[in-house]
Amino acid sequence: MRIGRLAPLLLAAVFVMAGCAADTGESHPELVVGARPGSESLLLADIYVAALRSYGFAARGEAAGDPMAKLDSGAFAIVPAFTGQTLRTLQPDASALADKAVYQAMVAALPEGVAAGDYTTAAEDKPAVMVTPATSTAWGGSELDLLPRHCDGLIVGMVTGVDTPLQVGSCRLPAPREFPDYPAMLTALYAGQLTAAWTTTANPANPADLVVLNDGKDALIRAENVVPLYRRNVLTDRQRLAINEVAGVLDTAALTDMRRQVAGGAEPQAVAAGWLAEHPLGR
Repeated sequence: MRIGRLAPLLLAAVFVMAGCAADTGESHPELVVGARPGSESLLLADIYVAALRSYGFAARGEAAGDPMAKLDSGAFAIVPAFTGQTLRTLQPDASALADKAVYQAMVAALPEGVAAGDYTTAAEDKPAVMVTPATSTAWGGSELDLLPRHCDGLIVGMVTGVDTPLQVGSCRLPAPREFPDYPAMLTALYAGQLTAAWTTTANPANPADLVVLNDGKDALIRAENVVPLYRRNVLTDRQRLAINEVAGVLDTAALTDMRRQVAGGAEPQAVAAGWLAEHPLGR
């Protein structure tokens, strides 16, 4: 009788243990995290690969010319992206600028079968306006909302081939002066040939003696936060937890530093793994 009474309890325990074992990552196929060719995109993929591996799941990064197409076809399980760029691709006329609004609009525009994980509220790489300290002083501060007051006569530089906003607040920007590379643009800015120059918030090449104007709470430039996109009905709960936890630890300073290391010749996978070792998930 005692054995009979214990049997249901023992059976339930077996099911619980089996359920736990099924989500350890040992019985799941390797997850492919997609990226575009290039070290910066591969670095993002390797961050999420490291996150999955830290939870015991097999994962690897892979580059493709069109990662979103691979995600849509199921060849990739996860593709890290930036919220604003994804929204612009899916909905070119979208007007959202602030991070939460951009994320929500992006999620609503995602194709069937694709979902978005948590975005990194503290990690972004959005377009930014850079000026000299003298210009910042003359404008009365380092906030981006000062720029529209000085719209007339602005001379803004950009690197050829880089997408930059056409408007900042009420200021419809004049056609920018284009430069073949970032150093050439910086030289012109230092020489006073430009009022301002376009960069991004996580650009490791931003000089410390220049001022990157801060885009405040009422954003004037569209947010570009890191976000993992993934195939629906492919990831387990713990796999989703692993990629979502990146949002709680990654910030712009860390992203910038990792990019600096990669630009200096370090392997993206090693850099991502080293960062995660210093910022373990689930703690």
